Amino acid sequence: MKCPVCKDMDLTMSSRQNIEIDYCPQCRGVWLDRGELDKLIERSAQEVSPAPQPQQPSYPARDYDRSYSGYDKRYKKKSFWHEIFD
Repeated sequence: MKCPVCKDMDLTMSSRQNIEIDYCPQCRGVWLDRGELDKLIERSAQEVSPAPQPQQPSYPARDYDRSYSGYDKRYKKKSFWHEIFD
């Protein structure tokens, strides 16, 4: 069979996991017959195991926000609108 891209190169047949794959040595194109892609997808899904969940780093508890005693006693800017509405 001739390569559909190169037009003059013959396709080389290779067997991978009992599936015949045709490829062009010149353009490196891969050509599959009917149903071969489905077989490859099925086999790859069977071989792939789910990735392990990453472990969450354990950080020591820090209370930086509570160490500042004047946090609730911030200075509030007063404006013209503040005098009208209060």
